[in-house]
Amino acid sequence: MFIIVDTLILYTDMKVNNIKVLMTKDGSHTLLNIALNESYHAHNGALSESKYVYIQAGLMTQLALKKQLNIVEVGFGTGLNTILTLAEAIKQNATIHYTSIEPVPLSLALIEQLNYGQWLTPKLAELYLAIHQAPWEQDVAITANFVLHKYRGEFEQFEFVGQQTDLIYFDAFAPNKQPEIWQLANMQKCAQLLVADGMLVSYCANGQFKRNLKAAGLIVKPYPGALGRREMTRAYQQVVKY
Repeated sequence: MFIIVDTLILYTDMKVNNIKVLMTKDGSHTLLNIALNESYHAHNGALSESKYVYIQAGLMTQLALKKQLNIVEVGFGTGLNTILTLAEAIKQNATIHYTSIEPVPLSLALIEQLNYGQWLTPKLAELYLAIHQAPWEQDVAITANFVLHKYRGEFEQFEFVGQQTDLIYFDAFAPNKQPEIWQLANMQKCAQLLVADGMLVSYCANGQFKRNLKAAGLIVKPYPGALGRREMTRAYQQVVKY
């Protein structure tokens, strides 16, 4: 994802690779990882991108099939995908077990600088904070129907214990910034995690990424991208008509 250099820098977290808070074009914040020169979201809109890619194109599709889901997220980051998923689960009275993987968690001081609360109800704003305060490496009931498990580590070391997953949010930094996470072995791991009607969604439409998904046995279908991007990626364990 690309950065616009004239964006206002609001805050710097020196503890985590020099992270800066930036304003995106829809008025919501994203973060810039200085070490990678990479943002956590599209500069055209962090909130808009997350809603489109992971909620509309991913979660809503799977909730149309069933109201009880296991979700795995590769890249916890700001927790934006997590709180948006929780909000939809509350709205639809769905039950979700949500596992999120993050090798370098952000500090709470940095999270508190983000303006996502402007788009959340007071209750959801409380739950967003609870998501970040939840301990790592254990199941935590954020609500009665939403259990969060935050795994601190690399996706390569992640071992899924229990049921397979219905939906994967693949939201890692771009292939040209962290190519190791997009390798074939990790796509094979994703394919093994997914149930028969499971789906993977990602903002990324990189050609090699899609070829690796296909080589792992998944079915990749074109899907319009968010905020002016030509494409994003949806991949399935089997052909499912949506």
